[in-house]
Amino acid sequence: VQLQASGGGLVQAGGSLRLSCAASGRTFSSHAMGWFRQAPGKEREFVAAISWSGGSTYYADSVKGRFTISRDNAKNTVYLQMNSLKPEDTAVYYCAASFQIATAGYDYWGQGTQVTVSS
Repeated sequence: VQLQASGGGLVQAGGSLRLSCAASGRTFSSHAMGWFRQAPGKEREFVAAISWSGGSTYYADSVKGRFTISRDNAKNTVYLQMNSLKPEDTAVYYCAASFQIATAGYDYWGQGTQVTVSS
């Protein structure tokens, strides 16, 4: 599975962005998908995950209620809708694929997309 993330940018605090991650390969619909982020000087952290069917989702406490992960298996794409953005959400965001929904241990990674939230 090859992954391509997009949709990052500069937004003011309180604003919204939607990230997309397009996957190649016919096995996309059999993979759980996740979003992670890494801020400067910090470890990469889990943000959200969705099962292969879309029936199960998990979120980090820091984004719960503000971010929504979803997927469209017909389009081989997973999304991260980010609302009420805060400066502390500033990071490079990565999408990843795994054979089971998890908060770590993903098998495939895309390149990152930069999200910058100004105060």
